[in-house]
Amino acid sequence: MSFSPTSIFMVIFCVQSLVALLQNGFMVTVLGRKWLQSQVLPAGDMIVACLAASRFCLHGLASLNNFLTFFLVLYKNNYFGVLWDFVNTVTVWLTTWLAIFYCVKISSFSQPIFFWMKWRISRSVSRLLIGSLIIGGLSAISTITGKTIAFRMIAYENCTFTYKVKKFHHYYYFCHGMLMWVIPYFLFLLSTILLMFSLFWHLEQMRCHKLELHDHSTQAHTMALKSLAFFLIFYTSYILFLMLIVTDVITTYNSWNWTWEVITYT
Repeated sequence: MSFSPTSIFMVIFCVQSLVALLQNGFMVTVLGRKWLQSQVLPAGDMIVACLAASRFCLHGLASLNNFLTFFLVLYKNNYFGVLWDFVNTVTVWLTTWLAIFYCVKISSFSQPIFFWMKWRISRSVSRLLIGSLIIGGLSAISTITGKTIAFRMIAYENCTFTYKVKKFHHYYYFCHGMLMWVIPYFLFLLSTILLMFSLFWHLEQMRCHKLELHDHSTQAHTMALKSLAFFLIFYTSYILFLMLIVTDVITTYNSWNWTWEVITYT
């Protein structure tokens, strides 16, 4: 029995989405139960719980949209992307706050600003979470505004998608992506690099003062550095593909749609 490339990538996307939903759903369940039982949750776990919930919704929305678009030819998803944009923006900012939180808590820099942030950041987590929701709302409003302007341009010129509309779409959503996704990405990038530098510096100190280079502490630091490096690569790829898709550099609704979806959500 032969399978087309579209079918193969569709199956991969289904498995990928199922794993993501189960993983993030499990994290939300465990941390949510802990939150309800104790009425309090450590600051880092609060961000992780909210991030897992947003990623659960993100993968659910992506799966629903893709299958509705694929199986229902008459399905119009003009404003479905508004909800996805809201959840995606919240997810990006929560990822940034988590990176900043662990950078501040774990890094061993002795600058006064780091000491101030160590003392302050745990008390500011609830504000950061609310701020993520507000920014997500602004992102959704921006998406609605861009779609409305594009539709009015199409109706005014009595056409489907002229060069003028394409140019507007490209520049508008490029600016949208820069504000909503690229700015938090650079904050995430800075925090992750600082954390990796701090861990590497601490690892070199341990290697200089210990004869045994394969003890558990050294291995833990090495594994943490590898994990951060891999996550940085994958997250950078995700932001890059988002920018390529929203600016129509990559056309998603064609035979390669499922391929791009698999690559983006990896």
